Amino acid sequence: MIDRRGFGKVLGLTTGAATVSLTGLPGLPGAQTAAAATGDTAAGGHTGFPRLKRIRAGLLDVGYAELGPVHGPAVICLHGWPYDIHSYVDVAPLLAEQGYRVIVPYLRGHGTTRFLSARTFRNAQQSAIALDVIALMDALKIERAVLAGFDWGSRTADIVAALWPERCTALVSVSGYLVTDREAQRAPIAPQAEHNWWYQYYFATERGRRAMEDPDLRHDLTRFVWDTVSPTWDFDDATFERTAAAFDNPDYAAVVVHNYRWRLGLADGERRYDGLEQRLAGRPTIGVPTITLDPERDPFTAPGGGSAYRDRFTGAYEHRTLTGVGHNVPQEAPTAFARAVVDADRLRQVSSR
Repeated sequence: MIDRRGFGKVLGLTTGAATVSLTGLPGLPGAQTAAAATGDTAAGGHTGFPRLKRIRAGLLDVGYAELGPVHGPAVICLHGWPYDIHSYVDVAPLLAEQGYRVIVPYLRGHGTTRFLSARTFRNAQQSAIALDVIALMDALKIERAVLAGFDWGSRTADIVAALWPERCTALVSVSGYLVTDREAQRAPIAPQAEHNWWYQYYFATERGRRAMEDPDLRHDLTRFVWDTVSPTWDFDDATFERTAAAFDNPDYAAVVVHNYRWRLGLADGERRYDGLEQRLAGRPTIGVPTITLDPERDPFTAPGGGSAYRDRFTGAYEHRTLTGVGHNVPQEAPTAFARAVVDADRLRQVSSR
């Protein structure tokens, strides 16, 4: 299982980052305990969820995990690529213990989530995925929730918070403001950064599409991404294979390829989302209480301790840098992630007084 490295490294903060306090919450160690521990005490503690659920929501039959009291305040945890709900396998129990109702859905094209109609375009543009979350909340009769995510999940949570703030009580966003600016995507960036995005350009080719459709090549490609974007995470084969099973969804390749091609302006979206995309092109600010997390060892983390996107968050706000942590923050540092969710909710409570 996961090597339980020093928790001080996981929660270590660079200059200017907010202090991470874990005091006073049962199941989440206090700050002094955390600094002295030999690993994130929750990492690798769970291997799966209880029986998964399904519900029709919008265009999808959504597969999801649910933990915690049904009448507790809702938290929706959103995964990224190439990941699945198991990124939250240790986070969800921690939050459930604090009284939260935790919902962890498979995004479209992943795991047990299916399109209701074979005729529906396998679209993965950002506004379509965000509307999936709104539809899921409506189906579950959740009026408002804390939204927390990384990678595609951060982008999706950011969009919901920006366009439908009345549905979002607070936000936890790894890597900050990730709303896609397609016009800005046309411009080249520094060579090292371009190198980090190799798979985005690979998927723009027919060769890359065929690789995603081939089960063996897809397996090895996604495993390579895990190894390179989480260089300090000592996960075992079983941990990866649990998630890789979600990539056998029949719509997986089409959804992933469309997502990256759409971002680069190489694939069209759908007209029904044009209005939302026009609003997102204006880089709308986010006013809900927010905690942003920057993983230090993630090759996609921008320099500057969150300064690159600070002006996009206009409400109560904290930023934290997680030392020694790679891209898959909730699975690499679940206690730090759960702590951020609880603290973001507290920011909301304080700001509403």
